Amino acid sequence: MDTNKKPTLLQQDRYGLQYRGTECMNCNHPLDVSDKFCPNCSQANSTKKVSFKDFFDEFFASLISYDSRLLKTLSALLTKPGKITEDYVKGKRISYTNPFRFLLSLSIIYFLMLNFTGDFGKFDRYGEGQNKSVFNNDGFLSFNSDLADGQSQEKQILVEDTDELMNVLDSLEITDAILKKDSILMSDPITNFSKLSKQSFFRRFGSKREFFNALINKEKVYYFEEIPESYKMESTRENRSAFNAAKSYARFKQQPGSFLSSIISKLPFAVFFFLPAFAMFIWVAYVRKKYTYAEHLIFSFHNQSLLFILLIISFLVDSIFEVFSGGFVLFAFSIYLFLAMKRFYKQGFFKTIVKYVFLNTIFFILATVTMAILLAGSIYTY
Repeated sequence: MDTNKKPTLLQQDRYGLQYRGTECMNCNHPLDVSDKFCPNCSQANSTKKVSFKDFFDEFFASLISYDSRLLKTLSALLTKPGKITEDYVKGKRISYTNPFRFLLSLSIIYFLMLNFTGDFGKFDRYGEGQNKSVFNNDGFLSFNSDLADGQSQEKQILVEDTDELMNVLDSLEITDAILKKDSILMSDPITNFSKLSKQSFFRRFGSKREFFNALINKEKVYYFEEIPESYKMESTRENRSAFNAAKSYARFKQQPGSFLSSIISKLPFAVFFFLPAFAMFIWVAYVRKKYTYAEHLIFSFHNQSLLFILLIISFLVDSIFEVFSGGFVLFAFSIYLFLAMKRFYKQGFFKTIVKYVFLNTIFFILATVTMAILLAGSIYTY
């Protein structure tokens, strides 16, 4: 036997024994030559410089590893309601994708598909972008009256005080409340704007938004600085905010389709403001269970992910076969959610039914409130 021969190292890549160090190159933590990874920061224990081959080997290894976790996550979600959350809570996490990132990715994919194929821009034709202001350049109230021959002519009325203007509008039987209010505000803008300072903040801000909306329609201004000095408005933060809100509201009325598209693009992020609040009610419903708030949140993340998976499948099926499968998706998810609650929280049929109805009621209430807040906020910031 040749004693001069040394054992051959089986690993020849950059993670082989010959490249193992005794100190982590990232955090300087002491290592043993048998340590493949640093126990302090998890960096691989390798002193070899990264080559072009090493870079691509690691890239494809990470990709294959992610695909494996993704397939296992999809399989567990689709076939075993509640199991993935049960495993995750027990500590079996390396086999599944991160629930937060997974849900975010699915929601972005779904809403991008919905946005890009929805053609919401066609609804812009119903906006007020082509409508003329009821005021002409001289401050007259302008309107059209239909003639017997089907043509229309423009009439102009100049009134000096609010009472006379209201009487004129009533005599003409103009019932549009916005038209009346804008006409009143612009009949004496300086005086009417000064009266707004006597109102409470929220009412004052709304009134200023309406005033600036009427002013935008009349003057066609785009920036606060463009407002004529003759209106004697101070450049305060409140006035500027009210003006910006009015400008956003005017744009919303002019381009409803584009506004709807912008709303859809924000929905993935709205989900993550909504679910943490919903998880609080799950925690209340199962307060006697020894689960933390974070574990209830993970449960809601997993179930919401399943909903987006079903919605994506439904969207593709509807697009290819020109059918509507929304009802089936809703039914399937309702059954799935009940089974997931029963399996994860391990309670009887009757208790699960009661909490199922309670939590779904809360879900729809919170979803409605979230959408209302998102809609109102988007109108004021569009």
